Amino acid sequence: MLDGHGRLIDYLRISVTDRCDLRCRYCMSETMQFLPRREVLTLEEIAVIAERFIARGVRKIRLSGGEPLVRRDFGALARALGRHVHDGTLDELTLTTNGTQLAHHAGMLVEAGVRRINVSLDSLDPATFAYITRGGELEQVLAGIAAARQAGLKVKINMVALRGLNDGEVLPMLQYCDANGHDLTLIETMPLGEIDDDRSDRYLPLHEAIMPVRDMYDIAPVTYRTGGPARYFVVSGLDARLGLITPLSDNFCAGCNRMRLTCQGRIYMCLGHEDHIDLKAAFREHGVDGIDTLLDRALATKPKAHDFHVDKGAAPATRRHMSVTGG
Repeated sequence: MLDGHGRLIDYLRISVTDRCDLRCRYCMSETMQFLPRREVLTLEEIAVIAERFIARGVRKIRLSGGEPLVRRDFGALARALGRHVHDGTLDELTLTTNGTQLAHHAGMLVEAGVRRINVSLDSLDPATFAYITRGGELEQVLAGIAAARQAGLKVKINMVALRGLNDGEVLPMLQYCDANGHDLTLIETMPLGEIDDDRSDRYLPLHEAIMPVRDMYDIAPVTYRTGGPARYFVVSGLDARLGLITPLSDNFCAGCNRMRLTCQGRIYMCLGHEDHIDLKAAFREHGVDGIDTLLDRALATKPKAHDFHVDKGAAPATRRHMSVTGG
């Protein structure tokens, strides 16, 4: 699939639920209004729609949320899509999770065909972690990560850099990842949805966030890619790679290869725009007939770039939260 700007689209991110068992301050407000069940695609519907993307050339699918592992019977969807990995029509099925449920589901993920996952982990300090997540338990997540490794999953840690909260933990987090066989990706906070904090107070450009790393190690760019927007670096003396996702300080849209399908059945062509194509009604009325037409429309209208800003008092780029669209 080629979009209107000539970019090859071969990567689909699917948000299987907008619900989450944490309330991270940069992602959600403390009191969230989640979608009613009738508005959410069934897991069977998600699988069928995903298969149309695969038929059109998608080679990689990432399942996300909210927190995907809180969705009942999530394993059925993972197994349905994992069959395409086993038969070679899909190169990779991956998952982004907050790790709270990993201890219970790691074995199922491996059985389904998942080989690597991203775990969101913004602090190794229990008090800071509890503050950022509004009550999350760090030990529960670390236990989930350990279970994932024991089951054979490759784990990459995602850390959102937050000024005044975890800006002193970037170097310790990298060293933790190196000691435990993980890569680390740092992410700049994104202005999606209304939250209780002012994002301008927490925005930390990654060139600033990694200064403590540069003070101790030499870093150099490498061509390694995982299919997403991260640019990777090797760190002298460490096995862990360092990835940077910089939607604000260094726009990466020119190489975008992604579309997003929400649990509501909407295709979002860009994380930072409200424009979308609604597949749910058409699919429920006509089945798979007509999906390709809607996909063509989505490709033709995919914007060239997002327009993120985190100026003091600025409105978010979208009304919807990251948990709706999927990370």
